[in-house]
Amino acid sequence: MAGIVVVGAGQAGASLVMRLRAQGFDGAITLIGDEPVPPYQRPPLSKKYLLGEMALERLYLRPEAAYAEAGIDLRTGTQATAIDRAAQEVVTGDGRLGYDTLVLATGSRPRRLPAAIGGDLGGVHVVRTLADVDAMAPGVVPGARVLIVGGGYIGLEAAAVAARRGMAVTLVEMAPRILQRVAAKETSDYFRALHARHGVDIREGVGLDRLIGDGQVTGARLTDGSEIGVDMVIVGVGIVPDTALAEDAGLAISDGIAVDAQGRTDDPAIWAAGDCASFPYGGGRLRLESVPNAIDMAECVADNITGAGQDYVPKPWFWSDQYDVKLQIAGLGTGHDRIVTRAVGDAVSFWYYAGDRLLAVDAMNDPRAYMVGKRLIEAGRSADPARVTDPATDLKALLR
Repeated sequence: MAGIVVVGAGQAGASLVMRLRAQGFDGAITLIGDEPVPPYQRPPLSKKYLLGEMALERLYLRPEAAYAEAGIDLRTGTQATAIDRAAQEVVTGDGRLGYDTLVLATGSRPRRLPAAIGGDLGGVHVVRTLADVDAMAPGVVPGARVLIVGGGYIGLEAAAVAARRGMAVTLVEMAPRILQRVAAKETSDYFRALHARHGVDIREGVGLDRLIGDGQVTGARLTDGSEIGVDMVIVGVGIVPDTALAEDAGLAISDGIAVDAQGRTDDPAIWAAGDCASFPYGGGRLRLESVPNAIDMAECVADNITGAGQDYVPKPWFWSDQYDVKLQIAGLGTGHDRIVTRAVGDAVSFWYYAGDRLLAVDAMNDPRAYMVGKRLIEAGRSADPARVTDPATDLKALLR
């Protein structure tokens, strides 16, 4: 038998192959990754790893030997270039690899600045892979001037690391406020003030016109006409699902590789999981970009490949670490019509409601608010806003 081939050796791919073994699948499993290292954690890359607080080996999800011990053929540094659906083969630089079942866990790729505005100059970086972070590390030094393009979580986390390193940080966000696409105004206000206290120059409603330099970036002209000198640029303007392989193979695409409720594409032999996949949700389709989703969806797909027949039910949660603040997010705030604020000491949380229904919670240094909110949302329950805002309320009582 040709067995199961998984393309993409990130969090989803690694989780899926190990789950297959845990579920008793004893056939051949091949995991293909285009990077030259075994699967690793991405969140610490631009934080502890970049700051020299985490060694490379600690990034790995498992020791490389663990894959061989589990009978998984891990092929690093291998690029999948095409899928021959008729022959049920994946084409790689090393030849063709047959499959009975194929899983696409190709993840996402960062948006880059166009070359026409200087995106190809030296010193311009994105934050996605180990190679990306290794390339920028030599320039992350005290006193260097860095421009962060994009005020989402990627950009803000990069700004926090740069400021901690003693760099002069300017962040531009074209939208009227940072985090506008993903968070309420209250959360934006909280993080704007946090970064201001650490000396970050945040400019909202201002975009990048073009970068300046001859081979190496030396400056930037902004859309308000101002110019600033820079030694490095970090681009954090979002990611897009990596669907090229699926598109070329003729699979259905809808903001990602379109899968059914169990993770199968419109080709019954091909499944998808993680950042690259969109699935049915609330009468439409949803694609989640998070480590928890990569793990949970991958494990659900592995279970379904082995016969579970279960729909994937997402439990959205996310996190972001900036300075000494840990942000934990439960649920999806889309469609909210009011925000309820709870503040007890240094712990602050924003509760998103649509009418009387609790949709999401943003909790800053408040793990209890996050935990209670997450449990309520997953149970389809809400909480009385008056009790939420009362500092005397024991949040755990809301679960009773």
